[in-house]
Amino acid sequence: MKPYLDLVSKILNYGEETTDRTGVGTLSLFGEMLKIDLREGFPLLTTKKVFFKSVVQELLWFLRGETNIKSLGNHIWDEWADENGNLGPLYGYQWTHWDQYEEIREDLYRKTPAGINQIERAVELIKKDPASRRIIVSAWNVSDLDKMRLPPCHMLFQFKVYSSHLDMLWVQRSCDMGLGIPFNIASYALLLSLVSNECNLQPRFLTALLGDAHIYKNHIEPLKLQLTRFPGPLPQLVLPPAKKALQITLEDVKLLNYNPQPHIAMEIAV
Repeated sequence: MKPYLDLVSKILNYGEETTDRTGVGTLSLFGEMLKIDLREGFPLLTTKKVFFKSVVQELLWFLRGETNIKSLGNHIWDEWADENGNLGPLYGYQWTHWDQYEEIREDLYRKTPAGINQIERAVELIKKDPASRRIIVSAWNVSDLDKMRLPPCHMLFQFKVYSSHLDMLWVQRSCDMGLGIPFNIASYALLLSLVSNECNLQPRFLTALLGDAHIYKNHIEPLKLQLTRFPGPLPQLVLPPAKKALQITLEDVKLLNYNPQPHIAMEIAV
């Protein structure tokens, strides 16, 4: 995870002070990139504990197209949900229901949802047209932004097949380097691994294109502490062979040999 730690150090040293929506204030750089090789191990930070179960729960929740926190299994979205637990048509809804948004209702999560399932289309393209440069999934549906409790931070991702390998690039407009990006790295590494597993390919390079890469001012000291720690060996991800990504369950996802250093508390900026 050296690329992540190097970028944190770069922002601490060269980031510009900016104001932000939350009022906390940040150090910010614009237009940064991270490139991670999954062949070296699963990219979950070892310089602090990242709660992998929450990563898995959220990604599977996205893949189910769900948008109510009651079915999530943790509290990471609580601050943005309305009084009924709804978040509007964000992330997974756009991934699996594109262009079919209606107001939240009791039968929203039916087994055969309306709309375009972009995940299914991406997997189909990987299998049938691996040379395609159009294997793209977008969450930035302009017509639905005003219905979302929080517009997508990670907006788009693209797959590319090279022989027996699958690479992924994701684009993120707003990047909380202290809390959000370690979680995002793990989530997209897991998604790349799930799709590779279904398509009988090896997950390889995960690339992030970061818009506003920022460190909240109340995260500066915790991140300085983290930079004093030496990274350990990365854990290994184990999945059931060839199982469809959209059918993976929490119990299917195993992480071996994760031995992080102690958790570092950081307050979330809402």
